[in-house]
Amino acid sequence: MSTRSTLFVMLGVSVLASALSVPTRAQGEGKQRHVVSQEEMSNDSARAGELRNENEAALRHLLSSEAGQQALKSANVDYTRVDKAINRLSDQDLAKLAERSRQAENEFAAGMISAKHLAYLVLAIVVIV
Repeated sequence: MSTRSTLFVMLGVSVLASALSVPTRAQGEGKQRHVVSQEEMSNDSARAGELRNENEAALRHLLSSEAGQQALKSANVDYTRVDKAINRLSDQDLAKLAERSRQAENEFAAGMISAKHLAYLVLAIVVIV
């Protein structure tokens, strides 16, 4: 093989090696941006569980309040049945109902709604649950 041929072969091999290594590095860098650590995943799932527990507690707090108990009694609905149904709500439905219950309790405490209106809201929540 002549010197010229050897030079072309070496040049071709180096260009090919360079071309093949560039996408690999770019892909590796891209993957690093999308990698989520085990700790982050664990924290996210723990936070989701905590949020669900907080929402369940808010809803149960309203239903176990005096106005909530009166509303349940007037509708002949057993609290334990409603309590069990809360566990079966989707996260989205639970979040919506919990937000409504928090808002209603705040408005009731501020005197913006009456006990009667609060009872109607409790009954609406029971129907949804």
